[in-house]
Amino acid sequence: MTTDTRRPRDVRLGMIVPFDMALDREYWQFLPEHASVHVTRLPIINLPYGLEHARSVAEPGAMHDAVQTLVRIEPAAIGFGCTSGSFVDGVAFERGIRDTMEAAGAKVAVTPVSGLVDALHALGARRIGLGTPYEAPVARTLRDYLAEAGFQPVSLENLEMHDEEEVIAASDDLVFELARRAMRPGADAVFLACTNLPTFAVLGEVERELGVPVLSANQTLMWGLCQAAGIRLAGPAQALTRLQLAPAGLGV
Repeated sequence: MTTDTRRPRDVRLGMIVPFDMALDREYWQFLPEHASVHVTRLPIINLPYGLEHARSVAEPGAMHDAVQTLVRIEPAAIGFGCTSGSFVDGVAFERGIRDTMEAAGAKVAVTPVSGLVDALHALGARRIGLGTPYEAPVARTLRDYLAEAGFQPVSLENLEMHDEEEVIAASDDLVFELARRAMRPGADAVFLACTNLPTFAVLGEVERELGVPVLSANQTLMWGLCQAAGIRLAGPAQALTRLQLAPAGLGV
């Protein structure tokens, strides 16, 4: 009997992020050793943090060009690393972002909220507590998105932060407390929004305390990409790392 000493086949994943993304390291932390993530950035948008900013991030021409910078390395899937820019105008808007990416050459396109929807279906979760760093006008569009997608948001707790630097600087204690605030009796899961909100260090512990799956934007984005690539999510013991590989496209 011979032993196969070859390492697993390398898996490449592409990632398109806004100009202000600062948590690239979280993408790597969610990956097994034989996978890599390759990041490209979108042009600067000179708008205040808010609804108009979120609606402008995924401009179709810029998204097409960003995908084109990645396709030559043949990634198994390409993600869009902006949560508010995905959900801000509802389900059809988010689906349009993925359509643009796939028309430009992405084999599979994933956003934080498409990954979230698929993950919630896979977990059998319907009643969702929401915690965000956003101000209320942006946060309400996340609640509306999930309601449109067939879920029941049971809370909406916001840190009311005014710019991305505040979000990036959020402490582990603050993120943990946000998850606690978002929890409600009967909630099936808690979701922490924003790809610039640091969550990796606290997800496992807060999930154990609350007793329900606690998901974050970077986590659901990477889970969706890993599902598309046929690999398992890495990271601390938490709900999504325990899920078996599921068929792609469970969500909307």
